[in-house]
Amino acid sequence: MKSTGPPGREEMSDVYDTHIDTDVTVQLSDCNREDAQAVFDVLDHYYELEDMTAPGPRAATAPAANVWMATFDTAAGRREESASVHLDGMVGALLTGGYHAVDEMEKTLAATFDIQSLQSVSGDQETEARLLLASR
Repeated sequence: MKSTGPPGREEMSDVYDTHIDTDVTVQLSDCNREDAQAVFDVLDHYYELEDMTAPGPRAATAPAANVWMATFDTAAGRREESASVHLDGMVGALLTGGYHAVDEMEKTLAATFDIQSLQSVSGDQETEARLLLASR
């Protein structure tokens, strides 16, 4: 195999590509704090949490639009059954990551919640899926 770049560049690229293929960034919106935490708890049960902006304590001031975000590594997932989880209302979810990883996470969410797919946008190496989650 002929290298076109500096020595060691292929190895760095492989690590970078693997990272892209397994990480999914999840943004939750249009929901209350408890519902966002419930969805993240389910995902944390299946996948390795890498980074999270956790739903914080309730604000004492006027309501504001909130978006909670977390990144999960789907390669480190456990394949265990999960019981249904109650949500007070619908939860908007935006999943962004590699094709296989986003598809895997959609299947995991579908095993726990009723989901409705709103939109899917595909790029060269990543895809984005917009979902609505509800209790079963």
